[in-house]
Order: sequence, then structure tokens, then C-alpha cells
Amino acid sequence: MSPSARSWWPIGVRSPSGCSGPARSWGSARWPCTRSRTRGRCTGRRPMRPTWWGGGCPRCRPTCTCPTSSAWRRRTGWTRSTRDTGSCPRALPSPRPAWMRGSGLWGPPRPSCARWGTKWRLEPSPSLRELEESFSRASSEALAAFGNGDLFVEKFIERPRHIEVQILGDQHGHVVHLHERDCSVQRRHQKVVEIAPAARLPPQLRERLASDAVRLARQVGYENAGTVEFLVDQSGSYYFIEVNSRLQVEHTVTEEITGVDLVHAQLQVAAGRSLPELGLEQDKIRVNGCAIQCRVTTEDPARGFQPDTGRIEVFRSGEGMGIRLDGASAFQGALISPHYDSLLVKVVAHGPDQPAAAAKMRRALAEFRIRGVKTNIPFLQNVLAHPQFLGGVADTQFIDENPELFHLRPGQNRAQKLLHYLGHVMVNGPSTPLPVKAKAALMEPTPPVTPMGPPPAGLRAVLQREGPAGFSRALRAHRGLLLTDTTFRDAHQSLLATRVRTRDLARVAPFVAHSLGGLCSMETWGGATFDVAMRFLHECPWERLRELRRLVPNIPFQMLLRGANAVGYTNYPDNVVNRFCEVAVANGMDIFRVFDALNYLPNLVLGVEAAGRAGAVVEAALSYTGDVADPTRTKYSLQYYLDLARELVAAGTHILCIKDMAGLLTPGAARVLVSALRERFPEVPLHVHTHDTAGAAVASMLAAANAGADVVDVAVDAMSGMTSQPSMGALVACTRGTPLDTGIALEKVFEYSEYWEGARALYAAFDCTATMKSGNADVYENEIPGGQYTNLHFQAHAMGLGHKFKEVKKAYAEANKLLGDLIKVTPSSKVVGDLAQFMVQNGLSREEVEARADELSFPLSVVEFLQGYIGTPPGGFPEPFRSRVLKELPRIEGRPGASLPPLDFEALAQDLGSRHGAPPSPEDLLSAALYPKVYDEFRTFTNTFGPVSCLGTRLFLEGPAIAEEFEVELERGKTLHIKALALGDLNAAGQREVFFELNGQLRSILVRDTQAMKEMHVHPKADRGAKGQVGAPMPGEVVEVRVEQGAQVAKGDPLCVLSAMKMETVVTAPVAGAVTRVHVRPGMSLEGDDLIVEIK
Repeated sequence: MSPSARSWWPIGVRSPSGCSGPARSWGSARWPCTRSRTRGRCTGRRPMRPTWWGGGCPRCRPTCTCPTSSAWRRRTGWTRSTRDTGSCPRALPSPRPAWMRGSGLWGPPRPSCARWGTKWRLEPSPSLRELEESFSRASSEALAAFGNGDLFVEKFIERPRHIEVQILGDQHGHVVHLHERDCSVQRRHQKVVEIAPAARLPPQLRERLASDAVRLARQVGYENAGTVEFLVDQSGSYYFIEVNSRLQVEHTVTEEITGVDLVHAQLQVAAGRSLPELGLEQDKIRVNGCAIQCRVTTEDPARGFQPDTGRIEVFRSGEGMGIRLDGASAFQGALISPHYDSLLVKVVAHGPDQPAAAAKMRRALAEFRIRGVKTNIPFLQNVLAHPQFLGGVADTQFIDENPELFHLRPGQNRAQKLLHYLGHVMVNGPSTPLPVKAKAALMEPTPPVTPMGPPPAGLRAVLQREGPAGFSRALRAHRGLLLTDTTFRDAHQSLLATRVRTRDLARVAPFVAHSLGGLCSMETWGGATFDVAMRFLHECPWERLRELRRLVPNIPFQMLLRGANAVGYTNYPDNVVNRFCEVAVANGMDIFRVFDALNYLPNLVLGVEAAGRAGAVVEAALSYTGDVADPTRTKYSLQYYLDLARELVAAGTHILCIKDMAGLLTPGAARVLVSALRERFPEVPLHVHTHDTAGAAVASMLAAANAGADVVDVAVDAMSGMTSQPSMGALVACTRGTPLDTGIALEKVFEYSEYWEGARALYAAFDCTATMKSGNADVYENEIPGGQYTNLHFQAHAMGLGHKFKEVKKAYAEANKLLGDLIKVTPSSKVVGDLAQFMVQNGLSREEVEARADELSFPLSVVEFLQGYIGTPPGGFPEPFRSRVLKELPRIEGRPGASLPPLDFEALAQDLGSRHGAPPSPEDLLSAALYPKVYDEFRTFTNTFGPVSCLGTRLFLEGPAIAEEFEVELERGKTLHIKALALGDLNAAGQREVFFELNGQLRSILVRDTQAMKEMHVHPKADRGAKGQVGAPMPGEVVEVRVEQGAQVAKGDPLCVLSAMKMETVVTAPVAGAVTRVHVRPGMSLEGDDLIVEIK
């Protein structure tokens, strides 16, 4: 045996066997016998390779079931025999391209392998250069496979059908045929699907083909099984190709329609019995129905049928009446090597006619479950369903002329992908970094009981019926105080680092719809939730919005829009912001709270107009800082906010919002600001948002409501307080029985809060109480926004500055003054926070920073702010600090995004489609436009690990314990029962085998140990996002390297040649440039995506 065959299961049960030496290619293990490579003597052992090949050493060869050696020596006599029998002549072998070019054959010539009857045919080449390249590749493949690169040159016949006749001869001169097979469905002239008998073949032509095949075999004294192959052109003329002097892979369909066991028959013939003795006489061999054979291979149709290698993690076949399976190397745990043929199993379906057999085949293929390697099953399903195939009129151009066959429906493979994720977490730890080592609760909370039937109508019905303007009027006309629930967005962003998953939101959403239908709105989206969903939770934010909208159809949804920044942290082209609002509304968003980090009016107006054009309710926000009740704080005075509000109302806002990000709005300030706004804008609803960092938020919201506010933001009790919003239960209780009564049942708030008390325990590692035990009134001094307060606390502890958090807060206030007293909300709050930590880490005071501004290396966010990348702050930039920091760096004047060219969405769609294999949805396009790198990583993650959103939160964050049993509901009615069994030791490849029980069956997966891999030498992988990094398109062996370091290449120039499973692939340059590094050499074995060259 070859070392490459050690994983083939019969090796372990056959004895004796020995190693035949190293195998450099898939075919090198096909030696006729296993001779000692050093002494040239026979070992007496037979080759352990599943094949029908004959020949070999007489001492080690048993009675041969193939034609005799004299028949092999008479190979060229087949051509003379075809002339004698009246069949079509064919060309003689020659390996020289010059001879090919000088041949007088009609039409473009095509080579095929001269050894073993194997066909390595090429497409007709329009130029001699392409012909010579194709000839070279075919000869190289033949040499690697069979040790002989000689090729036949054949006449090109346009659009033929490939018909072959099965023959059987004995040692007594008897020859019979077992009817014909249609092998026209081919790829690269290799058979894909075989049918017996051939459909729509005229009876006379069918009889002539069979008769010529028998006469040909008799002429040469043929013994045993063989196949006579013909091409039939459009006019009905036929041409002899060759005789395959052996049983072929597709013999199964002949066995099914004739009832003749060909393997048994050839063994009996080899033993000396005659065909009549076996009951094989021509008039007794009849056709019964139709049979179709499909070869299931480890080839990826989506990537040009490139061979795939790896370990079969799951193998389950389709079975049933009329289905026959002939296995090759298909079993769970099998290692698919690039050194052997990619065939896994032959599936044969037998029915009364071709459509019936095709239907059985489709059903059987649909029942296959093969995991760990890619297969051609989706492609085969498309072939079997195609009308041209079912009509029996497919020719050898069928696949080439029907590109829709490659519109493949990807398999979900959800269960195995989830096992990979769980194994990855068990081996390498959480995929989402945990700030502190706190364990999640073992039990998930039980959602409150929800009534049956649809929820009661809410304010969303008003919006849908009367539009944004009518909705605005309804808010002003409403009696009592309206509440917006921030639990689904800002509350967990402030308390739990935005890590709450859609799963835990969706479980309680129906209760909110039924029991809290009187809410003005629910804040469910926007802000940091968009990128965190993809970056850390591995969820699609759009799917979250759609799912919550489905569960809560009656309450308006509200989101946070960062003006010209949309839901990102930078400026985007205007068409991106406009389309984002349109798609968000289409997915269920109702109200856009539009703000800008600097209250920069041009940025605000862009967001207001984009949301308005999308048909949504526009809620323009006055980002609040300072203290309007303090006459000494003059920069952000009452008049400043009234002037800003006038501009926003003129821009078309439906609602005015006071957005107090840090909780600075005292009860006195709330009365002053709300009263003034109500007096100035009596018809515009007022909505107040604050944080409870100092503990005074409930009092401030009551003061705002008494001063004329229509709506205030609250969070359910278990998710309120500290850096979150004021308590919903407190506001409901305080207003009950007063003119401000919210109309919400306090008992329902208690049930709602009980769920979140349990849910919060699942996120213990992210809970701000891990490092922060209470709120603090010093927020009135440092003015740190609520969400940032929590993050700064975590960051200070992570950087070893936890004991210096008091200094960090003091430095935050000093940094704010350095930058000119900013309005602090994302992204301006990050600028101040980065400068504060920079000062603490370097032990710098405000005075020292000012004095050394021209020599310090400031954080990038600070530099970009001073350049004007996020807009112009009220009162302008601080001078001379700005000039000393920037020196000669460019400055942006006006709205930063105004100079950006529109994004080409069509080009982006084409790029995403080519990289991810499917056309992107409108939502995908926007995710990629806003967060290109995060989106690519998210797609890569989901393609690898599947729908991790199905996992419970503890399992998602920490993985299961050994021997833990749990259930995962993929969808309604599809539940996985999983048990984690064991974790294996590290293997030589840096992997650990993780064992599970899935629905009662043993499953195991191999997981790379990332920590161990750091200590091992591993071939680098190509970064798919870097166009200059060229990776291996398939696993295989490097046959030839055609470039050197420093070489200049054009786009499409060949870089190297890879060989795997009878196929050589030329890897070409995706871009033009200089080769900066070559990572491969001839003879090297590569895995998929291994880095080949780098081009700059």
C-alpha cells in the first residue's frame, strides 16, 4: 500500500500488507505490484488499492479478471479492427505538440491519455499558445497518474452524445452485449451521471452500435468484461472512441437493467466457464426499466469542481427501494486525501423509466448527510431536475451550456457547525472577550405568561393610520405621561456593555406587546447595538429588528441615529445615510431619534431629512450638557438650546428630544428647559432622555413631566438606575392617580422586571456592578455619559488603572476643558475619554499637555477631531491647542461628509457576491458599507459556526461542561439533543478532538488549539480581504512554481500549478504588481487558502 492509503478502512482488515513507498501524487499508488524499491525484488504482496486494474508481477498476481496480456499488446490492433468491422477510424498516439499542429484532422484537435484507456480530453483551443498550454497540462496529469504522458489526438465532433456498449467475452469465443449506456452528462469530459438504456436512441442506431461492439470484440478474441465507447453526432453518425478493457465505474446501471452481476460473471469467466454455462446468451439478456448512476464526490461545484480534502465528520446515506449504494471511501472519520480519486459513493436508482428513476435519485441524494468536506450533491440535484436531462436529450455540452446548474442551494449544516462552535469555545475559550471572570447563571429565566391571541392595539396603529404628523398630534393630545422603554437598547448598553443577545430580548418581547401596549415606544435598535451585534454577538442586527417587529407589532419602535454618522463612528456618503433610513423603515423601524455628538447643525439636518424622506417619525435631539439653571455656565445656555430647537423644527422634526447622555439634567434645570421649549413650541411633542448616574433621574423626569414634557425614557426596574435610565416602576407608581398617570399596570412591571433580574445574571461577566457598586454624583463635575462611564470603569481595570479610576474621572474633566468643553456623546465622548486615559497613563496634567502639545503623540481620535472629521464644536476649536497639535496636517471645513462621493452600491454588491458566494441583500449591503471589516468577519464566522443565536446564553459565552446534556432548538419542531462527552489530547497538527453525542449518535470534531498553534510552525493563510495575497484555491500538491520574488506579473499571469485528484489547476495573479514573497516550492502539500504568493 501507499502511505496515503493508510486511512482507507480495508487496510486494517486485510492481511498481510506492506508499504509500497511514498506517494507524491494520487496515482502513484497504482503500481502493478509492490516491489522493493531498492533491491528490485517482489515482496509477494498484492497492491492494497481498490481497483480493477490487471497486469503486474506473475508471482504476486492472482488469476486476472482483466483481458490477457496479449490483448494489451494488441491495443493498436483495435484501430485496424474498427476498419475491418466498418466502424469509424481513430488517430494514433503522439505526444508532440508540433505533430498536433501539423495534423490534418478536421476541426480543432483534442488530446486524450494513451495509457489505461482514460480520457483527458481538452476543450478546443482558439490559439496555438492555449493549445500548447492545454496539451502540456493534460500530458502532465497523465504522467502523474499513470507514469506515461503519451496522448492520443482525436477528431473534434461537435455536440455528440457519448454512448457506450457493455460487452462480455469468454475463453471459448462467445461474446455478448448487455445493451448500452448514455454517459453524455460530463464535466471536463469526465462522466458525472450515467443512464441505461440511452433514451431517444433510434432502434436501428441502437442495434448497429451493439452489433459493431460485439463484432469488434470477436475480431480481436476479446475475453472478459469491457466497454466499447462511441460518439453519436447530431445526424446519427457514430464514431468509435476506444475499448475500455475492464469493468467501468458505471457498470452498475447495466447490472440494474439486465439483472446480470457483471463482477460475478467476469470471475466465472476467468475461472474458465463459458457464457452459455452462465445463462448469458444474447436473446436472454433483456432490458428492465431505467437506471441512473450518480457519482458523489468530494468536489466543490461552486469553485469549479475543485477537490476538497479533510475528515468526514458525518456520513449518512440515502436508501430505500430502488436505490443501490456502492461505497468507496465514505464513512464517518474517513480522511479524504488529495492523492486519490474524489469518489465517495456511487448511488444507483432504478425505476420503470427515466423520470421515475430520476425522482428516486433526487430523494436519495436529499437524504444524504455528509459533513466535513464539500460534495457535488447540490449540483447533481440540479442536473436531475433539469428538463433537458429528464427529456433524455442531454449531450456532452449539457453542463457547459446550462450555467443555471451552478445556481446551487447551499446546505445549512447547522448542527455540525454548532458543534464546531461549542468545541471551539471548549478548547479556546469564549469567542466574545469577557471583561471579568464571573460565571453566567446556570438557569435561564422563565418569561412571564403571555395571553393567547394578538396583542392590543397601540400607538403604532395611529402611526400607520395617520402618518408621522398624525402620530405627533396624538402625542400632544394624550392625557397623562407617556413612557419609552429603553430596556431593549440603552439600558443594556449602559449596564451590560451592549452584550444582550436577541434570544433573551425575543423571549420577553411578546409579554411586553400584550402587557405594556400603552408605551409610547420601545427603543430597540441603533447606537452601539448595530456593530456589537455583528462584532461580539455574531448576530445580524437586521434580523434582530425583524424578529422583534414580528413579536411586537403594536408598539412603535425607536432607534438612535447618529446624524451623518448613521450607526457608525465616522462620516459616510449621503446616499449611505439615506438608504440606511429607507431600509430600516422597511424592516420595521418607526421613530428615528437623530442626534449629533457636537450638536453640529449640518450633520443633524442630514439625518432629519434622511429619516423624513424614508417616511419615519423624526425625533431631533438637543444633546444636553452644562446646566441651564446655573447662570455662570454661559456656553450652553438656555438661549443656545432654544435657538438650536428652532432650527430643528424648521428642518421638519416631528418631535423634540432633550438627550441628557450623562444625567446632568437636575430637576431645576429640567423645569427651566422644558418650560421654555413648551412655551416656544406649543404644538411640538417634547421627549426627555436622561441617565440615573447621580440617582436623581426619577425626580428630574417628574419635574420635566410637570413642566410640559409628553414622553420620558425609563428602563424596567431590574435594568434601571446607575448609568442606565430611571426606574419604570418608580415613574408608574409616582404618577398613579395623578394627571400624569401612565395607564400602565404596576403588577405587569413587576413581572417584566423579574424576568430581567434573571436575564441579567446570564451576563455577569459584563455587568457594570462587577467593578462599580453604585452611581456617583461626581458626574455633575466630570460629565461622563452613562454608557461611557461603565466602559471607562472596565477599561481602567483592564489596563491596571482600577485603583486610579478617581484620577481617570478627574482627567476626563480636564481633557474636556482642553478640548473646549464639548458636548459628550458618541463619538465626541470617545475623544475626551481617549485623551483622559492618555493623560493618566503618561502622568500628564492639563497644563503639561498644553505646554507640550507640539511634541506629544496624541491618540488618533483626538487628532481627527481637531482636524474636523466629526464636525465643528459650538464656539469653534480650541486655539492655540489645535494648531500646535495639528501643525501642517490638513483641516476639514464644513460638513465632513459633504465632500465624500456617493457610494457605488452596485460595485459593492458585486464585490460582496464574489467574496461570499451569494448576492447580498439590501441589508447586507448596508452592513458592509457601514462596517466593512466587521461585516466580513461576521460572514466568515457565521459560515464557519452557523446560527449560534440558537444557543443558550451561557453555552454561547462559556461552552458546555463535560457530561453536560442540553437542547438546542434550531427552529420550531427541530430540536438537537446534545451531550458534551470528552476533550482529546493535542495532536501533531495542533488540534484537539472534541467528542459529542448528537441525537443519540457519536460525533467528533477536530478543533485547532490557538494557544498551542502559536508555538508550532504553521503555513500562513491568505487574507481574503487583501487582494495581493493569493491563497490555494484547493488542497493539493505544488507541481510547479512559475514566478520568483521580485518578478512583475500582470493580472491573469500564472503563478503556480497545483495538482489534486486527477486535476491540475493553474493559480493566476488576481492583480498586477510585483511579487514580494513566494511561500511555496514544488512538492509542497497545501491546504485550502494556504498563502502562495504576495503581490504588491
